[in-house]
Amino acid sequence: MIIEKLKIINKTGLHARPATLFVDKSKKFKSEIFIEKNGKSVNAKSLINILSLGVEQGQEIILKINGPDEVEALEELKKLIESGLEEGE
Repeated sequence: MIIEKLKIINKTGLHARPATLFVDKSKKFKSEIFIEKNGKSVNAKSLINILSLGVEQGQEIILKINGPDEVEALEELKKLIESGLEEGE
């Protein structure tokens, strides 16, 4: 299992469109992926679960990834977050 703390830098946090990008990217991996904020942990492959966290700009989340492609998953998701969740633009 890999655990990594990341800071959300995009203006809208993990809401609507950015959260959708994150979910879509997470679903490409076989590993289990969870996002934790303030002690609440949710499945990162569920848009509703991510939106329920209410992650805003400047807040930190903890990614927990466990599975056969966990290293690759962390690299890709970390890159997406550090880019401001603006992939594809």
